This record gives sequence, structure tokens and C-alpha cells, in this order.
Amino acid sequence: MRDKKDTVRLKHMLDAAREALAFAREKSRPTLNTDRMLLLALVKSIEIVGEAASGLSEICRNQYPAIPWRNIINMRHRLIHAYFDINPDVVWNTVAEDLPPLMAELEKILQQDEA
Repeated sequence: MRDKKDTVRLKHMLDAAREALAFAREKSRPTLNTDRMLLLALVKSIEIVGEAASGLSEICRNQYPAIPWRNIINMRHRLIHAYFDINPDVVWNTVAEDLPPLMAELEKILQQDEA
């Protein structure tokens, strides 16, 4: 059984990823050029995913090697520390391409707990 704190953080990751996809629903990449609020909402959601991932125990991360933990955490660091140089293309690609498979993996992990 996984540590309760790890389960909470995995749920936080899933919730933030879902929020990002909800924010981006029916939007397109060019929208980020004119909708600052959307860009900031997506950035914040990605930051939360990375912050929650960084708080997971090493044991938990090692149990799920298919998830690119280091990339997720590094993305969070990049967004936090280089806030002045955020590339909207990278943000959009993260939401559109990286979050859906991450969500699928997190859902599988969390469903195992319920079984």
C-alpha cells in the first residue's frame, strides 16, 4: 500500500491536469497570444502538477517508471524560475500532448488503490 501523502499528491496531479485540459477546451494554440489569463491558468496548472510530483516519495516514483517524473519536475522548475521567458508553444504542447497520457497513467494508479 502506498503512503497516504503520495496518494494525495497523485490526486493533486490528476486534478491539476484535468483543470488544464478544461481551461484549454475549445481553444487553440493561437489563443495563448491574446488570452493572458488562459496562458497563466495553464502555466499554474502545470506548475501544480510538477510541485505535486516533486513531493512524491522516491519509492512511489520508482514504482511507476513509465511516468517521466524528472521531466515533470524540471518543467515546474523552468516555469517557476524562468517565468520571464515562458514559451507558449511549449505550454500548449505540454497541455495538448503530455497531459492526456499522464492523466491516463494517474487514473490507472489511483484506480488500483480503489480495487
